[in-house]
Amino acid sequence: MMIDPCRLTDAQMTCLQRFFPKSHGKLRVDDRHVLSGFIFINRS
Repeated sequence: MMIDPCRLTDAQMTCLQRFFPKSHGKLRVDDRHVLSGFIFINRS
């Protein structure tokens, strides 16, 4: 099994959770998935 270097760990997500906006009635996409995409693009 290969570990994705752009995937954020649970510890990292816990630290970042306070910066995410609260949901206001709309379903939100997975924050971890979005941040991992930003990191992947930034590293490219």
